[in-house]
Amino acid sequence: MRDDVGILWEELSFKLKTFILKKVGNKQDAEDILQDVFLKICSDIDQIKDNGRIYAWIYQITRNTIADYYRNKRDTIEISDLSETDIADSDEYEIINELVLCLKNMIESLPDKYKQAIVLTQLGGLTQKELARKLGMSISGAKSRVQRGRAMLKKKFLECCKFQFDVYGNIIEYQHKENSCKYC
Repeated sequence: MRDDVGILWEELSFKLKTFILKKVGNKQDAEDILQDVFLKICSDIDQIKDNGRIYAWIYQITRNTIADYYRNKRDTIEISDLSETDIADSDEYEIINELVLCLKNMIESLPDKYKQAIVLTQLGGLTQKELARKLGMSISGAKSRVQRGRAMLKKKFLECCKFQFDVYGNIIEYQHKENSCKYC
């Protein structure tokens, strides 16, 4: 069946590349994904029992590889992707920009395992279940890591600044404590 991979390449590579390109919108990424798809086909083609379903199988591999591409792209969000200077026209935006910069520094100061958990879930959009799967740990372990990371950030914020909250828990005012914040 491995001899058939060359035939499949000739028959499907253009169609698959077009399909992938519509999903990802970037020619280089589409070519990389296409190569990944054919590597998966080569390694797993011997598992096909019904040759009549090979095209459905190949397109399923392609869809899964595209999903992996987006999942990996989402997982690589960096703290530097946070905006420091959005719109500084009003006091509110200046305060937000100041706090974002402070938050970035606080996240950077966390121990690596907590920083990773916060970045992947809070900034990267992973659920705690996905985080557990990605890091090869239990769901309760992932939840605990995220909660501890959040608690560390809260502690750093409260050590650094004085906050005034409304009845709903929203910050309505804040001030840096005198010389006590090394992050802002």
